[in-house]
Order: sequence, then C-alpha cells, then structure tokens
Amino acid sequence: MSSLRLDRLMANLGYGSRKEIAIFVRGGRIALYGTPVKKADQNILLSDVKTGALTFDGESLDPPAPLVVMLHKPAGYTCSHDERGDLIYDLLPARWKNRKPVLSCAGRLDKYSTGQVLLTDDGDLLHRIIHPKSHAAKHYAVTLELDLEGNEAARFATGEFLMQDDVKPLKPAIWTQTDAKSGHMILQEGRFHQIRRMFETLGNKVVTLHRYQTGALELGDLKEREYRVLEDAEIGKIMESEKMGSRE
Repeated sequence: MSSLRLDRLMANLGYGSRKEIAIFVRGGRIALYGTPVKKADQNILLSDVKTGALTFDGESLDPPAPLVVMLHKPAGYTCSHDERGDLIYDLLPARWKNRKPVLSCAGRLDKYSTGQVLLTDDGDLLHRIIHPKSHAAKHYAVTLELDLEGNEAARFATGEFLMQDDVKPLKPAIWTQTDAKSGHMILQEGRFHQIRRMFETLGNKVVTLHRYQTGALELGDLKEREYRVLEDAEIGKIMESEKMGSRE
C-alpha cells in the first residue's frame, strides 16, 4: 500500500475519528509540504508521511505502520493495555493508544523490573522476537538478596535446569557473575518471571532486574521513562545473536 486516504490514515495513527479529521482539514490544521490540505479524502503517499512532509498543527505526523519503539521502562509500570495502575502506554503519546494496528510489547518486563521494552505494530517482527524457535536473546543485569554459590553459571547452562512447578527444562542460559550478589544473564526464551524463578529455585531472590539489550540492540543512553522510534538499521539488530556470549 503506497497511499491512503487522509482521514483513514490519520484515524489509524490515532489522531481522531474520520469526522474529526475532516474538521481539522476545514480548520486548516493539516498541511502537505506546507500547503493546507483541502479534502479529507485526499490520497496521501505514505512516503510523504515517513519523510515528515505531512503535518498537523505544524508538527510532522507520527510514522505509519510498521512502527518499532524502544522504551526505557521504570519500576512500577506494567506492560499492559488495560490493567489497573501505571501502564507503560502512559509513557507514550496518548494518541498511540488508538493506533491501528495496535502497538504490542515484544517481550514484557514485570512491574518491578526496569529497562528496555520494545513495542511494535509489525506482527511478523513481533512473532520472530518472541517465538521459541527464533527468540531474540535478551540481556539482563541482576542483583540478588543472598551471596551467590558460584555454581549458578554451570547449572543454568546445562539445558536441564528445571524451575519449581515446571515440567520442561529451560534452554541453556548464560550467567556471568560480577560480584558476590550480582551478574548478567542472557536468555534464549521468555517464560513467565523466568529469571526470578530461576534464582528462587536455588533459594535466592532477585532484588533488581534490568534489561539492557535485545539481540545486538542496546538500550544505550536512553533515559528512564523516555522512548524513541527505531530506524531500520537498529531494527535489524534485534534478531542478531553474535553477541550472546559477551557483554560489551
């Protein structure tokens, strides 16, 4: 699809209903290359939206689908659209809640964990990131309540480690201890509260859990509560796995 009616395009991006978009047009609030658009049913090239040529109140429109966003999640926020309390979607533009297709998490973090969360409306990419066969490696910094025993890395790497209440062993995970109570974990799968449950099985407790990388895509200097739209080159890094054995 190379073009789309303006009213449908902006409704899909969450700017309002088609009727509201028509009102915006009549008010001269929407412009293409600086010239006010006259008709709400005018076809707009998606390439013009991507380059920022289409504006609303002087601001370039959000990119159309497919969109991939990286968010630095703070503690206390839930990766959900409709649960009670603070949600990660509250940290994004309010209109994004109405985007079609919807933005979904490509690998959730629990309420008390922090760090990199990827969101996308690209169903194929979402599937590749979270599917067990192609699961993008996720990197975490972990601090624990009790001193480590020193044998955790060997146990997690066997491919035979079984968490409490599970009947299927975990895929090999890479654990690198950095001091008595902390280290880095690289996972190839994403079971419910996996890292917390791994250490609970060993009689320890995770105090802080921070995701800083997916595949070869690093969180970098993105500050807590901030987000940014990813470029194509960055999106390509998500499924890279060459760095799984090391943290740079």
